Amino acid sequence: MSRLARVLAVLALACGAGAAESASPEWPEALSGRLAHINATGVVQLGYRENAIPFSYVGPDGKPLGYSLDLCLAVVTTLAADLGVPTLGVEYVRVTAQDRIERIRSGAIDLECGSTTATAARRREVAFSPPIFITGTRIAVARASPIRGVLDAAGHKIVVVGGTTNEAAMRELDRLRGLRMTFVVANDYREALALLAAGSVDALAADDILLRGLLAETGRTNEFRLVGEMLSFEPYGLMYPLNEPALADAVDRTLRELAASREILWIYDRWFVRPLPFGGRIDLPMGVELKRSLELIGLPPE
Repeated sequence: MSRLARVLAVLALACGAGAAESASPEWPEALSGRLAHINATGVVQLGYRENAIPFSYVGPDGKPLGYSLDLCLAVVTTLAADLGVPTLGVEYVRVTAQDRIERIRSGAIDLECGSTTATAARRREVAFSPPIFITGTRIAVARASPIRGVLDAAGHKIVVVGGTTNEAAMRELDRLRGLRMTFVVANDYREALALLAAGSVDALAADDILLRGLLAETGRTNEFRLVGEMLSFEPYGLMYPLNEPALADAVDRTLRELAASREILWIYDRWFVRPLPFGGRIDLPMGVELKRSLELIGLPPE
């Protein structure tokens, strides 16, 4: 059975069936930490974001889906093989930008499958997979806005989502350049876009790809535009607990196998190039930075 077929089987199980029976590996002495918990319950707990399009969001049928979740489901198939069982159950647990790291640290979830930037500070608390996407902070404004870049936003109200690296980047940029921005903190991206649409703020600062996904999903690409240069460097990774070597190995092997087989290119195209389940389209071919990063873990050069 191909890895894609196994992923689809896991997805079907997660949507309809309950947890698989507890695994009985031939090497129980090797089990500890999260892998022991997964073995005992037969379930992998995946953290998902409600509107981090197209990485992790709730689809038209009310079920979580997205690029990062597809990659996490591939990890689940690897874990099942490692534990010697046909399949593992999947429990989807909603997380937010504010609580996602604590959810990993507390053991509420095994993997966070969203749009989380791997930073040095975060690596002291949690672990990350190799990069799955590379983006940066940009500004979105109304079509009629005179703002063309971050310097034009000086003295204006900027909405950011709390707990994100974009918030930190914008506050640091404001401090270094003395731009006298006023920051409004939203709980999520839809709330931030609503504030921008209502004229309550002058600009929205978030990752370029998340802004593209949000505008595509809401059908509002004609109302707003992205302006200026990238204002930060944001390499995304799947997030999981520190000091979990078996889980870390499974995550790393999965991404290396997806890269070596080029299947990760198909998964990428599904979410960033082809029409999305809700009908929108981001139409963003894979960038050079991500392609080079994937080549480092096994993607054959073109």
